[in-house]
Order: sequence, then structure tokens, then C-alpha cells
Amino acid sequence: MNWFFITLGYSGLAPKAPGTVGTLVSLPLGMLILIYFDAQTLFLATVLISAIAIREINKYEKKSAIHDDKRIVIDELIGMWFALSVAPAISVNLNEVADLQNGFLIQSLLSFVLFRYFDIKKPSIIGRLDREAKGGVGVVGDDIVAGFVAGILSAVLWQGFLQLQGMM
Repeated sequence: MNWFFITLGYSGLAPKAPGTVGTLVSLPLGMLILIYFDAQTLFLATVLISAIAIREINKYEKKSAIHDDKRIVIDELIGMWFALSVAPAISVNLNEVADLQNGFLIQSLLSFVLFRYFDIKKPSIIGRLDREAKGGVGVVGDDIVAGFVAGILSAVLWQGFLQLQGMM
């Protein structure tokens, strides 16, 4: 078991809100991958990390007999990165990050807020996965779905904003 990996560089050991701390650590890392590479690279890296995380979480749960330990926050990285691979999913260089016209920063932050909302509230299938799936799949699965839903909703909201802006 790799404690450093599943606690995301020990960010899961934060005494308050370890899930939010893990997501905050994940956001700039994912944004940097989008800036220096692209959305496909972020997506594929997230798929790979997901497979490794499921295996490592299964090992941890077998050894500790604790399901979904709050200190495990690699699943927050996975959900956040899936959200970012959907929205903003655009290529910008470092100088363009703060340009609000391209939507990169706004969609990234909106994806963060929406992912945290869906990860905490766990509506619909997200909650069902969290309650019913066992082992690493249960820990990671709800975050994968929450990330995709957050990314899609972020992109839809941004496109809606652009449509409204064009009407005025």
C-alpha cells in the first residue's frame, strides 16, 4: 500500500475537510496538465491513476478493514481531473489563464465547485455508487461520475453564458 499515493501527498491527513484539501491540491495540478499538454493527456492520466488507485485502495481496505477512509483523497484528484478533462478542455498557454474571455479559469473553478457539491451531496447514481459499490471501485466510482457530471454541467453553463452574452 502506498500511503503517500492514496492520501495525495499526505493532503488527506489535513485535520479539517481532507476531501476539499485534496481537491484543492488536484485543481492546479490538473490545470497545469491542461496548459502544458492537453485534455486527452489529462483524461488518459486520470484513467491510469484510477486503475492504480482502485488497486491500492483495495489493498488498504483489506489490511485495515476500513472502507472509504476519509484520509484517502486520491479519489478527489480523479474526480477533479475528470471534470477538468471535460471542461474547460481547451488549450491555453500560461499567459492566457487569467483571460476570462477564453473561459479556462472560470470553467476550472466552476468545475471545482460543482465537483465538491456532487461529491458531498451525492445525488442520484453518485450516492448509489458510494453506498453499494465495494472496495476501491466504491471509493473511486462515485468521484468519477461526480467529476463527469461536474465537467459537463460546467461546460453547459459556460456555453449558456456565452449564448446569453451574444444575445445582448
